[in-house]
Amino acid sequence: MSDTHPLTTTTFEIPGYRTTKSHGVVRGLIVRSRSIIGNFGASIQSIFGGNISLYTSLCERTREDAFRLMLEHAGQMGANAVIGIRYDATEIAPGITEVLCYGTAVTVQAV
Repeated sequence: MSDTHPLTTTTFEIPGYRTTKSHGVVRGLIVRSRSIIGNFGASIQSIFGGNISLYTSLCERTREDAFRLMLEHAGQMGANAVIGIRYDATEIAPGITEVLCYGTAVTVQAV
């Protein structure tokens, strides 16, 4: 199961909380490449079809790392929550992918 934070959401409100301050956009950026060994193992898995677990694991770890970096960025700005979270991924070169997790850092208080 991925790490999460109770005060993060893809929506722009957190039920039971009110936003008292917006700190601006925060982001976590990871650039990863696939290893030759990983590519070979994934090639073998692709022969049999179905889920290619080596790539699934790599993608999940990359998203978790980007999410964690975004939370660190929010903490550095003094926020205790992040709203409007999104992910974006771009292949910047063959076998090299950038994964960006971003949102709006806010301070919230329970109502």
